[in-house]
Amino acid sequence: MNDHEFRLCLEIDVVQLDFWVEQGWLIPETSRGQRQFREADVARARLILDLMGNMGVNEAGVDVVMDLVDQLHGMRGTMGKLLTAIGRQERDVQQRLFESLEEVDRF
Repeated sequence: MNDHEFRLCLEIDVVQLDFWVEQGWLIPETSRGQRQFREADVARARLILDLMGNMGVNEAGVDVVMDLVDQLHGMRGTMGKLLTAIGRQERDVQQRLFESLEEVDRF
C-alpha cells in the first residue's frame, strides 16, 4: 500500500509517518520514488501507536521496544533454520543433539 493508504488505514498524519521512518521504526520499500508498505509495516505501526498512546511510552522507549522486536524476529528466523538443519541430520545425530539440550536445561 502507498503512503496515503497507509496513513488512512492507521489514521495518522504525514508528519508522524515521516518521523517513524526517520527513526527507523518503519522501513518501507521504495519503488519509483514512492514508499510502499506491507502488512508487517501495518502491524509495526499499530504497535507503535499502542506504545505511544495507550501505554504512554516515550520515543526512547519505542526505540528500545522496536529493537527488541527486531532482535526477537531475527532469533526466530535463526531458530527455524537451526531446526531445519537438525531435521536434516540422521536420527542418531538428532537424538544426541536433543539429549545434549536436555542436559543443558538441568543446569
